[in-house]
Amino acid sequence: MTHEPRVELDGETATRAALWASTMQGHQEEGVVFAHREPGVAIGENRVLDRLSREEEEAQSLVSGATLSRGAGERRIAEEPDPFRTCFERDRDRILHSNSFRRLAGKTQVFIFPDDHQRTRLTHALEVAQVATAIARALRLNVALTEAIALAHDCGHGPGGHPSEDAFAPYLEGGYDHAVWGAEVTLAPLNLTREVTDGICNHSWSRPRPCTPEGEVVSWADRAAYCAHDLEDAIAAGIVSTEELPRVVIDRCGVRRDAQLNVFVRDLVLTSATTGQISMSSEIAEALAALRTFNYERIYARDDSVAQGQRVIKMLRALVDHYSLHPIATGEQRPLAGEQEAIMQAINYVGGMTDRYACAQAVELFDWPEEELPRGLDLAIHYQSPPRSR
Repeated sequence: MTHEPRVELDGETATRAALWASTMQGHQEEGVVFAHREPGVAIGENRVLDRLSREEEEAQSLVSGATLSRGAGERRIAEEPDPFRTCFERDRDRILHSNSFRRLAGKTQVFIFPDDHQRTRLTHALEVAQVATAIARALRLNVALTEAIALAHDCGHGPGGHPSEDAFAPYLEGGYDHAVWGAEVTLAPLNLTREVTDGICNHSWSRPRPCTPEGEVVSWADRAAYCAHDLEDAIAAGIVSTEELPRVVIDRCGVRRDAQLNVFVRDLVLTSATTGQISMSSEIAEALAALRTFNYERIYARDDSVAQGQRVIKMLRALVDHYSLHPIATGEQRPLAGEQEAIMQAINYVGGMTDRYACAQAVELFDWPEEELPRGLDLAIHYQSPPRSR
């Protein structure tokens, strides 16, 4: 057996490596271990705030219509409650650690293969969570429930953005809806609570109203966040300019993302507190609608975006067709080629791919022509053979 020769480190690097290695065991003192050598700040004797105590605090501090963790948390498969975390905090943590959530980093928000400062589907989810929790906290709603729904609301999106829904729709009776698919298929292994699942399933305005006010908050936060940050990305890319914005947008919520979100959040909080229902004033809602219409016409529906969407649809359907006829073995058995189970599995597999992985699969499996692949803005894409297991 041969070994690579040891690399000699320079003095500064060797000292830094030795210092890092010295912390392997932490710093022990009288039977306990500390992270740092220096004495810490004493927190005093403390009664652990367990889940039951925190649920009681919720009942005392949240507004009357908020969703309480106590008495909630019904799951498809029953579980013992966590000793410290509420049911919704547990859901939030599961979402944060899931493959589905991490893969959002490689999925399109508006621009495929975005540059370093453009949004991905992951950063969109994080911004929605920030907006939604700001509203929920001010209204004394359940912040953990709100955050869980917001972080997971787009986990059902396929690669390439919204065109993936058009790509998958012909294979399913009733079409493909990323909200429903994300709640009922993509995230099903997480065994999330009924309230979180409902909020994800119904966050889109075309869906029924969510069963919790926290779910309604996420519906508003999603629209406010993407209208503001998609515009910011498009301005930075030189696709539109602030001077082109409708006058109602400029006058009522400004031209910058921070100003727009400030107006939207303030108005949602104050209007909801006044009406007793999650709502926005007519004046600001008109500005938000005008901004969304502007984005749709000038960003999402521009000719090159539509053409790129068609390339995405063609590529994704080819991948679904392939994996429907060549099912991947999962669990104890492989579904029969061409059967509905194989088609569902193929949609779930392809839908879970990142943009880059889907393109790499198309190139490897079909020698897909480069001119028919979705392209990023001024970005050279280098495709490598992906690993076979996902």
